[in-house]
Amino acid sequence: MHTKYRHLFNENFSVEKYNELIRDVNSEFDYEVTFRIGESPFFIRNELKEQLVEGCNQVIDFIKRDDFRSLTNKALELNRQVPNEDNHTTFLAIDFGICEENGKIVPKLIEVQGFPSLFNFQYHLSKKFVSHYPFLSDLTPFLSGLDHESYLKLVEEAICNNHPKENVILLEIEPEKQNTKIDFYYCHRDIGIPIVCVTELYQKGRQLFYKNENGREIPVKRIYNRVIFDELDLRTDLKLNFDFSSDLDVEWAGHPNWFFRISKFILPYLKGKYFIETTLLSDLKEIPADLENYVLKPLFSFSGSGVIFHVRKEDIEAVTEKDLYILQKKVNYKPIIQSPNGKVKAEVRILAIWKKDAAAPVLATNLVRLSRGEMIGVKFNKDKDWVGGTVGMFER
Repeated sequence: MHTKYRHLFNENFSVEKYNELIRDVNSEFDYEVTFRIGESPFFIRNELKEQLVEGCNQVIDFIKRDDFRSLTNKALELNRQVPNEDNHTTFLAIDFGICEENGKIVPKLIEVQGFPSLFNFQYHLSKKFVSHYPFLSDLTPFLSGLDHESYLKLVEEAICNNHPKENVILLEIEPEKQNTKIDFYYCHRDIGIPIVCVTELYQKGRQLFYKNENGREIPVKRIYNRVIFDELDLRTDLKLNFDFSSDLDVEWAGHPNWFFRISKFILPYLKGKYFIETTLLSDLKEIPADLENYVLKPLFSFSGSGVIFHVRKEDIEAVTEKDLYILQKKVNYKPIIQSPNGKVKAEVRILAIWKKDAAAPVLATNLVRLSRGEMIGVKFNKDKDWVGGTVGMFER
């Protein structure tokens, strides 16, 4: 933690100033954000930044392995497969808990997703913090030498791949009802692509179409995919006029297959100082006696659904599809952020973008979640202050 900026921020902080920040965020699209925004950024010193970057690069090295597809084909066999998979994912979200090990701060990989996160909202949230706390302009939310202009350019290029904006869509299930809809609105405003519900798409042969606000039929050339199949499978009330499994003449910004390939499924393969002991339940030789030190997680769930934090032997025995669960060692999250009312835990999500013909992804920006609870992002305890989503600010 960067003590200089922590002291400065805390001295300037007040509940009213926080409320002003929230009003500012909510004023952009005349509606209230439905998830909690944390009171403070997380100030990240270069030492921790270098560890996060090193950990990300080790994950990326694994994903770039020649045998990565053969290792992860089983993830597709266990799920829905979509044709025309591209050579690599477009997006990466790499989550590290800020932990303590042998008396030292160390980031530990909690999860990795081949799926987009709040790429546009985080850009604007960092600007909001700077506008309310001008001294934060000394810091940056970006990595890889990016600034505000080059970051947005990178996001746009990855999403659109040089197609006309009207032929690129952000696809989601009832986007206006999603918890992260503010990111969609910012994406539409920043980049100019339409937001389309899955029920509004229709198929003619191998082509997909939607109708714009004037009722004109528009062909879809590229999809910025925000659909989670877990949610889609539960929505039996929705009538789709196309099939994800069809051989469609369309490009994907975030092909759905990469959601399954790059997921908790790869955690058992990752070994090293930034990685946690993780075992696929079907590979578990015996149930550990010290289950209080483990957490049980479904492989392909999203946003912490289905996670059992206090695992019992009968929970493991009750799992019938053992290929779909992992048992992961718990880590010691270090309460590291000094709030006016005690210390707070943090989890840093590094957001990376991998353009179509690039040799490797670019580590671009971040998202931070603050918590006072046992498990970050799932449950709070006591007062709900200094918790929620925020942004990490790095030394330049």
